[in-house]
Amino acid sequence: MKAEITELSETRKRLDVEIPVERVDEALSRLAERYSRRAKVPGFRPGKVPVRIVRQRFQQDLLHDVAHDPVPKAVDDALRERHLAPLDTPDVRDVSVDAGQPLTFHALFEVMPKITDLDYDAMTLRRTPVVPDEAATDKAVEELRLRASRPEPVTDRAVEPGDIVTVDMTRRGVSGPEAATPPDLPEDRHEGVTVELGADANPPGFDEELIGLGIDEAKAFELIYPADFEQTELAGTTVAYDITVRALHHRQLPELNDEFAKTVGDFETLEALRERIAVDLRREAEAEADRDVRRDLLAQLSSRVTVEIPEALVNREIGRRLEQIASRLAQQQVDPRTANVDWEALSENQRAPARDTVRGSMLLDEIARRETLTVTDDDVEQEVTRYAERLGQTPAALRAQLDKDNGLAALAEGLRREKTVELLLSRATIVTA
Repeated sequence: MKAEITELSETRKRLDVEIPVERVDEALSRLAERYSRRAKVPGFRPGKVPVRIVRQRFQQDLLHDVAHDPVPKAVDDALRERHLAPLDTPDVRDVSVDAGQPLTFHALFEVMPKITDLDYDAMTLRRTPVVPDEAATDKAVEELRLRASRPEPVTDRAVEPGDIVTVDMTRRGVSGPEAATPPDLPEDRHEGVTVELGADANPPGFDEELIGLGIDEAKAFELIYPADFEQTELAGTTVAYDITVRALHHRQLPELNDEFAKTVGDFETLEALRERIAVDLRREAEAEADRDVRRDLLAQLSSRVTVEIPEALVNREIGRRLEQIASRLAQQQVDPRTANVDWEALSENQRAPARDTVRGSMLLDEIARRETLTVTDDDVEQEVTRYAERLGQTPAALRAQLDKDNGLAALAEGLRREKTVELLLSRATIVTA
């Protein structure tokens, strides 16, 4: 068998294979013998059809089988001899075979690039200083007050900012972006809709149209949804509203004192509540600062080496990200197959961050190899136990699930990369600034 490798790039390779005519004829003879035992040909008893007749009548079928039967083994043998490990199943193309001719084909595949001149010592990383944030503490306390508030009916005044308004509402699309035909937004009417002024979900400008309206007062108006509106199907659309106010409530906030703190949790005083909130916020800020240091680490590593990123790994990472998004939709009782999601556009949007993730993983794996970092069975078992506790499962059940989905290997891989990050952080100079 002749086999030749062509270097298309750092990662992309082409394998050209020619299987000698002798092997092709041998394969044809074996297949013809097999065919003759089950072929049905008029004038011959089953299992007694001469091989010569079989080769004449079933030549195309035999050639088809011969064209595919030896190909996988030929590819495996050629790659093994050259110590090449494809990242995905090679893409076999242009298989050609005929009686009395050698079988030829080529296969395209990707391999991991060689990473050389990787300098990962003497890095200086920046860490954001964490300082007490009284404003953040005040905001958290106000959010607790808001949650503990109760709506009180209002009958003697008009709508004001922060009110909870009950309305009857009719909505219809007027025009799409740049006066185009509006999207599929038929006129719809809803009675008893509750709107809280100031809520993030309200379209820009909607609250202002309600301010000043009294109970049973009506108003008609139009809004142009901004281009960056979260409901992308309505971005740039002009929508007409007919509103009638039916009821009005105002949130009654509890007094900010020690009694309020006791209703929130195991706190004797308001000051104790504020101290707990401050500690929690500081802990969150410290964790975010740690994540920033890690991001700085990976960014510096990536800037120190230029290497081609295999598309097979990028596509695999994109697939993993899309699976996570689909899983979150399913947890929200939304069928990913019918959700209003442009999966093709989403996939393309994920390509750049996926490439960054793959590049970082490749560099960490190379450093782990150079430093001979390993993950033990005990390391994996401890992580399975911690993960199971967070999910409320038994370690045995989670291990069985991970084992079935090849998740244990991925878990060990993640732990090895985490060890690599910790090693790099231990050697780096971290400056708080």
